[in-house]
Amino acid sequence: MLEQVLRRPQRLLYLMVVGMAILFLSTYFSLSSHGSEQLRAHLDALKSVALRKNGTVAVTPGPVNVTCASFMEELQTMDNIRQHAVKGFDGRLYPPTFYPTEINTMPRAKAGFVVLVRNGDLEEMRSSMRDVEDRFNRKFGYPWIFLNNEPFNEEFKAGVKKMTRSETRFGLIPKEHWSYPDFIDQDKAADTRRIMTEQRIIYGFSESYRHMCRFNSGFFFHHPLTQDLDYYWRVEPGIKLLCDIDYDPFLFMELNNIKYGFTISMHEYPLTIPTLWNVTREFVKQHPESLAKDNALHFIADDPKKGMDQEYNMCHFWSNFEIADLRFWRSKVYTSYFDFLDHNGGFFYERWGDAPVHSIAASLFLNRSEIHHFEDIGYHHPPWTHCPASVSKFHETGKCLCNPEDSADLGDFFCQWQWWRTSIEGKPDAA
Repeated sequence: MLEQVLRRPQRLLYLMVVGMAILFLSTYFSLSSHGSEQLRAHLDALKSVALRKNGTVAVTPGPVNVTCASFMEELQTMDNIRQHAVKGFDGRLYPPTFYPTEINTMPRAKAGFVVLVRNGDLEEMRSSMRDVEDRFNRKFGYPWIFLNNEPFNEEFKAGVKKMTRSETRFGLIPKEHWSYPDFIDQDKAADTRRIMTEQRIIYGFSESYRHMCRFNSGFFFHHPLTQDLDYYWRVEPGIKLLCDIDYDPFLFMELNNIKYGFTISMHEYPLTIPTLWNVTREFVKQHPESLAKDNALHFIADDPKKGMDQEYNMCHFWSNFEIADLRFWRSKVYTSYFDFLDHNGGFFYERWGDAPVHSIAASLFLNRSEIHHFEDIGYHHPPWTHCPASVSKFHETGKCLCNPEDSADLGDFFCQWQWWRTSIEGKPDAA
C-alpha cells in the first residue's frame, strides 16, 4: 500500500486533505456547544434545497424536510420560527424565505409571455416586466419569450433577465416574416406610404410598422420558441398592470374553453383599412363554413339580422394586450384567412393592423362564449387605461390602483358597449 502511494504522490496529497478536513470538523463540533445542532441544521437545509427543486417544498433557507403545507403549520410560534431560522450574511438570524411560484404547486398551462421588442426598448421593457412580475408572475412563474427582427444584444438580455426568476427565451424573426413577399409591388407600397404621410395618418409613413402588423397577424405563432405553448399573453414595453391578479388567466382560459381575451376595445381609423372588410366578406363568401354558429358579429357590425351584408363598424380589440389560444391562430380557418388577406396586399398597399385582423377573425370564427373581456385586469398602455368598475370587489379590497372614472370603457371612441351588447356576460356591476 505504501509503495503504491509513493509511486503516485497525488494520492498522498488527497489523503492529507481528507484527514485535515476530518480533524477540523471533529475539533470544531467538539468545542462548540451548538456544533451538532448546527451541523444538523445545515444538513437539513441541504435537504430543503433538494426538496424545493422537486417542487414539494417552497421555503429557503432553513432545516425543512416536510411538505410545504405541514411546514407552514409548524411556523406558529417564535420558537418554531427560531428552530428553522439560519444565519444570514450579516450574522443575524433570518426566518424562512418563501418563493410564491414554488409554494403554488398547482399545474401550469402550456403558456408564456410573448414580446415583440427592440434592443432600444430595454428600460420600458424592464418597467413592464416589473409590473407583470409583481402583479402576477411571481406567483406563477411563466416564461418570457422575446422576439426581434434584429439579434438581441447582451445588454438587453442581461437587463430583462434581472427582472424575473422565470425562464427567458430570445428569438430572431426569420427574414421572410419581416420583409416583402415576392407578390408585393414595392413601388405601389411606397406610393401608399407617401400618400398616407401627406394625409398625416398615424404610422402611415412606416415600413417597419407594416412588417410588424403582418408578423403579428400571421407569423408569431409559428416561431420555434412558441411551439411548446398553447396560450400566450402579449406584453409591450411601457405598459402597466393596475390590479393584483391572484388567479391564473391561462388556466381560466383552459377551464372555460376561451380562445381570445382582451381589456380595451376601440374604433380603428377607417383610412388605414378601406378594403379590409370587403376582402373579409369575399373570404367568407368562398368559405361560408368558416363562420361560427354563435359568433360575435354583433360586436363588429351593428345589425345582426343583416349578417355579412352590412358595413364594418370599425370596432376592434386593442391587441397590445391579448391573452389568446395559439391553437386558434394556427387553425386551418385562421391561417387560410390570413393567407387570403396577405395575398390581397393590404398590409402594404394600405395599413392593415393586426388588431382589426385579429378582432374580425375572432368575432367571425369563434363563438361568443370563446371571447372574454378581462374586466378584472387593470391595464394601461399610453394613452388609454382600463380600470375595473366594481368598487367593492377591486377598489375597497386593496387589489387595484386606478380610478374607474378614468377607464377607456366610458369614451365614445371606444367599443366596450358594443361588446357588452354582444357578450354573454353583459355589462359588469359597478357596485
